[in-house]
Amino acid sequence: MITTLLVANRGEIACRIMRTARAMGITTVAVHSTVDRDALHVQRADRAVELAGNQASQTYLNIDRIIAAAQASGAQAIHPGYGFLSENADFAQAVSDAGLILIGPPAAAIEAMGSKSAAKALMAQAGVPLVPGYHGNDQSAQAFIEAAGQVGYPVLLKASAGGGGKGMKVVHHEAQLAEALQSAQREAGSAFGNDHMLLEKYLLKPRHVEIQIFADQQGNCVYLHERDCSIQRRHQKVIEEAPAPGLGQALRVRMGEAAVRAAQAIGYVGAGTVEFLLDERGEFFFMEMNTRLQVEHPVTEAITGLDLVEWQLHIARGESLPLTQEQVPLQGHAIEVRLYAEDPNRDFLPASGSLDLYQEPELAPGQRIDSGVREGDRVSPWYDPMLGKLIAWGDDREQARQRLLNLLRGTLIGGVQNNRSFLLRLLEHPAFVGAELDTDFIPRHADDLLANTDALPDSFWEQAARHFIATQPAWQRADDPHSPWAQTSGLRLGMPAAIRLHLQCRGEQRRIYVHVPGPARESAIAVRRGDVLYLDWQGELLAVTQIDPVAAAQHDHPSEGGLTAPMNGSIVRILVEPGQQVEPGTPLMVLEAMKMEHSIRADRAGTVRKLLYAEGDMVSEGSLLLELEP
Repeated sequence: MITTLLVANRGEIACRIMRTARAMGITTVAVHSTVDRDALHVQRADRAVELAGNQASQTYLNIDRIIAAAQASGAQAIHPGYGFLSENADFAQAVSDAGLILIGPPAAAIEAMGSKSAAKALMAQAGVPLVPGYHGNDQSAQAFIEAAGQVGYPVLLKASAGGGGKGMKVVHHEAQLAEALQSAQREAGSAFGNDHMLLEKYLLKPRHVEIQIFADQQGNCVYLHERDCSIQRRHQKVIEEAPAPGLGQALRVRMGEAAVRAAQAIGYVGAGTVEFLLDERGEFFFMEMNTRLQVEHPVTEAITGLDLVEWQLHIARGESLPLTQEQVPLQGHAIEVRLYAEDPNRDFLPASGSLDLYQEPELAPGQRIDSGVREGDRVSPWYDPMLGKLIAWGDDREQARQRLLNLLRGTLIGGVQNNRSFLLRLLEHPAFVGAELDTDFIPRHADDLLANTDALPDSFWEQAARHFIATQPAWQRADDPHSPWAQTSGLRLGMPAAIRLHLQCRGEQRRIYVHVPGPARESAIAVRRGDVLYLDWQGELLAVTQIDPVAAAQHDHPSEGGLTAPMNGSIVRILVEPGQQVEPGTPLMVLEAMKMEHSIRADRAGTVRKLLYAEGDMVSEGSLLLELEP
């Protein structure tokens, strides 16, 4: 019997697991890194154990320390959530060897699917259709170049032990392959401790459709319908929905039965997801199997009315599946969006900083939020930048979409770059409304989806000024708090009152005169946090501040002759040396943030004068990385 459960993860998934476990009368234990000491999942646990350090390898990926924490806390079981150690066969074996229960599949099943190359061979034997590709042991650039030539471009490089878009690169031409392979191998090694790669034919306009399966220790296995996860950036999902729009019942059954065959071929136990690519002809191909709970499991819970974490815990106790395939419900439609700290207008670069504003609305029927943050938290560069998930259910897809739009509009985030407004535009796009889904959705509609960076109009500044005054904390005179001179109403005798403001927003500055009292303010979301006003403008929550124009001019000295870091991260590779001449587009450095690599390229021709950082150094956003002479 499991009475105490250690959750070896962080963020929203740790909070979600704890909610179900505590409802079942199970004591929860959180592990956390030093930077996560005050995190929400730590506060919600019954007990907490600190894993000193911040790097994932020191903390959430450290097998010995996780098991020691479980033993010290008296936990009988460990739930790895998703990410980190959730698909690590060595961890599963170590948990078993320590006499503990892993809330997940046995090590042998993880091992079978942990290598995408070996998994392809197993699936072929099980009669599951495969995408053409190369899954060999020769990891040289030449081997991949030859394989790509046989398969035909474009091709997709994938980390054999990976997931979540890490270690994944699309290559369109042979000249790009060697560099892309090296970058993918570094990402895979950093994220998974394994840089083995495979290559697949990159299908044009495919849909990403995955099947949720569950298996018990008695050999029973069912599928809980499918999810469409086609809308992605950086090969990582942004919107997920269930069931997949436009899928006929016959195709749904064929895909579900293929997923069950895949699970049974490896003796699977617990929750898992079998992922397929679905082409325009209705043919599907096995991609991979995720031997864990998925980020998007709430949409499956919404259409089935089941708690998948509760199922995991019952199966870990040795109980049989509670339902047969014929008894699995399918009710309505559900859609989920992922809130990320990132900048969609800068190629979705991850962001870090302080959540100066974070508000969730009161939930209406059919709405759900799974989040792992609260106002005042810091988003660090050490881990995945997902803040949480918003989920809506409806009798049909349109009702779910409208409920999700309302939920997203009422969720306010400020202080760190995020994708809230991007998600609103996605959900409102005519192609999404029409369920025209494929994995190239975001690149194809980028012009419609990215934020408008044109100069803000006069109407914005006028509204911002009125909200700024309306939310200005009253200044009180200590000697006479009732004096009219202690008010911010701009009192004048015999003339209209006027207040002059110097405001700044999105890099623009404007001097505004506001007459008080003025016409009634337009209805808009406006929230004040200290000196910052967060104003909702055409779906964007913009930060407005008051400035001293003289001081701003004195400090406005942009750096010349160099390049700056686009985000917080670490330098993993330096590609140039002092004295080297470069052309526009030449790769200069590789910066890693949140387990993803980003190339820093020259924006002009010049000569490298000085390198300001070495490989392995941490840098902050805006830091000057090197000096470049014209």
